[in-house]
Amino acid sequence: MAHNPWHRRGRGRTRKGVAAWPPQRDLERRRLRHLVDAIGAVSSDMDTRTVLHRIVEAATDLVAARYGALGVLSESGKVIDLITVGIDDPHLCADMGLPQGHGLLHTLVDDREPLRVADVAAHPRSVGFPSGHPPMGTLIGVPLIVRGTVYGDLYLADKKDGTPFDDDDEGLLTALASAAGVSLENARLYENLKRAAEHFQRRMLPVLPDLAPLKVAARYEPASVLPRLGGDWYDAMTLPDGATCVVVGDVTGHDVEAAPLMGQIRNMLRALALDRGEPPGQVMSRLDHALTMFDDPPTATLVLGRIERGREGGGEYTFSWSNAGHLPPLLVGADGSTRYLAPARHGIPVGIDASVSRYSHEHPLLPGSTLLLFTDGLVERRDQDIDTGLDDLAEQASRLTTAPLEELCDALISRSRQVFDDDVALLALRTPLDSPKGGE
Repeated sequence: MAHNPWHRRGRGRTRKGVAAWPPQRDLERRRLRHLVDAIGAVSSDMDTRTVLHRIVEAATDLVAARYGALGVLSESGKVIDLITVGIDDPHLCADMGLPQGHGLLHTLVDDREPLRVADVAAHPRSVGFPSGHPPMGTLIGVPLIVRGTVYGDLYLADKKDGTPFDDDDEGLLTALASAAGVSLENARLYENLKRAAEHFQRRMLPVLPDLAPLKVAARYEPASVLPRLGGDWYDAMTLPDGATCVVVGDVTGHDVEAAPLMGQIRNMLRALALDRGEPPGQVMSRLDHALTMFDDPPTATLVLGRIERGREGGGEYTFSWSNAGHLPPLLVGADGSTRYLAPARHGIPVGIDASVSRYSHEHPLLPGSTLLLFTDGLVERRDQDIDTGLDDLAEQASRLTTAPLEELCDALISRSRQVFDDDVALLALRTPLDSPKGGE
C-alpha cells in the first residue's frame, strides 16, 4: 500500500478514511478565499468613486460587519467625501454632514496604524456621534495609504454575530486596504489619463469662425470609456470664393494613432478645399490621391460640404456635398420637417482606393433650415439598431427646429444621458430666415 502523505498529520478522517481539513484550517481557507474575492471585486472597475464604494462593501462583507464607511481626505487632511454601507436611510448621512476629522477617526490618520476599539463610548478620544447616527459599540479601522499619502480612513463597526473584532479581522482588513490602495491609485491614474486625452483631443479641434449670416455651432464628446483618443472631428471655414466649407469625419481606429492621423487628414483637406473652388467630389478625389503618400494609408469616413448663396442674392442657399462612407447629413426645415440627405451613389471611405469615382450632390437649403453633420457615436448604441438612433435624432431635432443652435446641440448630446459608446462630433448650421423678426 502506497504511503499516504496526509496520514497522521493532524487531519481528521471521514468514515471512509479520506483525509479532511481540520475545522480551523478549513475556516482559514474560507477566509483567504473570501479575501481574494474581495480584492477581485475592488479591482474590477476604474471609476474612482465606484472603487471606493466597492472597498467599503468588500470590507464589511469580509469581516461580517454591520456598518462600514470610508472617509476621503483632501491633501490638507480634511474629510471631503464619505462612502457608507449599512445605513438604510439615504438622507441620514446628508443630514449628519461629513465627519469633522477629529476624535477616534482622526487617530487613523495621525498614527497611520490599524485601530481596534472594544468600547467606542469608553475610548478617551471618542467624541460621540451626531444626532441620528446609529449606535455603534465596537470599531476597527485602517488608513488607506497610496504612495505614502493617507487617502482616507476605512472603518467598520459592530460585527453581526456580536463578537469583538480580533487579530484575524485586522489582518484581513489590512490586506484588503493594501490591495485597495493599488486599485485606488490605478483608478486615479485612469481618471487623469482620461482628462489628459480629452484635453489633447479638444485642442486638436478648430475654433469655429464667424460664418454670418449663417449660424454655426459644434460639439465634441469623447467615448465614455477609454480609449478617449479618437479620430472624430468637425471643421468649418470660409473659402476664397465666399462659399462655406463644412466637414465632419471619423478616422478609423481608437488608439494613440487615430488623433494625429485625424489632424493630418483635416489639414490636408483644408489645403485642398482652399486651393481651388472645386465641387466637393473633386476635392474628395484629390484627398484620396494625397493619402497614397502613406505607406499604410489611413482610412476615414467623412462628409465634405459646400454651402453657397443663390446667385440672385435671395434667402435660399445650396448645399453641395460628397459622402465617403459616412452617415448622411440631417436637414431640418423651419417647419420641423426632417430629411436625411442620402443619395443612392454613396462613396467608400477615403484612403481605400484612389481610383474609385467620387460624386457631388446638391440640395437647396431654404430659409431657417438647420443642417446637422455628425459622427456615428451620436446615434449608435450596442443595444439598438442604428436606424432607431437615426429616427430618434430626427424626431428630437424636429422638436427643436426653432431653438438656438447652442441649445439644440446641447439637447442632442444630452439625449444619450452623457454615455457614449464612441466619440461624438456634431456640427450644426442654420440659414437665416427672410423675416428679420423670425430668426434666433
